[in-house]
Amino acid sequence: MGLAWQQGPLSTRSVGRFLTPEPLPERLLFVEPLRRRMRVRFGGEWLVDSEDVLLLHEPGHYPVAFFPKAAVADGVLESSGRVTKHRELGDTTWYTVAAGEGRAERAAWEYTGLPEYADVLKDRVAFAWRAMEAFYEEDDRIVGHAADLYHRNDIRSTSRHLVVRDGDRVIADTHNPVVLYESGFAPRWYVPREDIVDGALTPVEGQTFCPYKGIASYYDIGSHAGAAWSYEQAWTEVERVSGLVSFEPDKIEVYLDDVRQSLEPGQTVIPHGVDRGLDTDEIEKRTA
Repeated sequence: MGLAWQQGPLSTRSVGRFLTPEPLPERLLFVEPLRRRMRVRFGGEWLVDSEDVLLLHEPGHYPVAFFPKAAVADGVLESSGRVTKHRELGDTTWYTVAAGEGRAERAAWEYTGLPEYADVLKDRVAFAWRAMEAFYEEDDRIVGHAADLYHRNDIRSTSRHLVVRDGDRVIADTHNPVVLYESGFAPRWYVPREDIVDGALTPVEGQTFCPYKGIASYYDIGSHAGAAWSYEQAWTEVERVSGLVSFEPDKIEVYLDDVRQSLEPGQTVIPHGVDRGLDTDEIEKRTA
């Protein structure tokens, strides 16, 4: 979860609410400085390199980085002749991005009809994330979307009793689970492999990508498809869950201290695709 997407406080699907005497507008946009050096690469060239980056948080969207137009390399932005209208920010002018051997249509945009209250975005341009080769903070590639300063993961050890069952069959039984608290989401419980019955998990093809945890692999349990998953090489920030297994409470019976778990608000995750040119090997290098 971030400030304005998934179940964040400014999203349209928030699990919380503001305590105010009057209802807030249905949609609130928020802009803040990133305070980090950010670079964009395309066509084998650097398009922009700036420490003056603004993040736009818009309900239902990942944060978007806006760079000063004056900081973009000469000749990179070509007018596409396309203008659309944003519901709050007015006319939106789209650009073709050209650099080196690369060319991408409608891969950058600028708000050219801004209302006065949003003029902080004047003369700034954003680049479509998946259309570019890569985005960097300093020399580290940033994947998924621009850094969301409001997203975090906290991992805690616990001695609570967690049991996973498939009818009469015990799949896992542990007094040593790990719980991962991810901003805005319901807790996720992870079980050590040694506390899972041998042969209970059947690996399946297909993986998903989380910009905060890495590549997830999935398992069937009997007839229950995709009932468990594991970040076999979780990124450094969440390495405590590497190799541990979590179970979907709506697909298999999960009991925590004898209380059956259910799919809670905040557990439905919007899938996130892998960035352009980013393969599994490169993602897993982050754990090296």
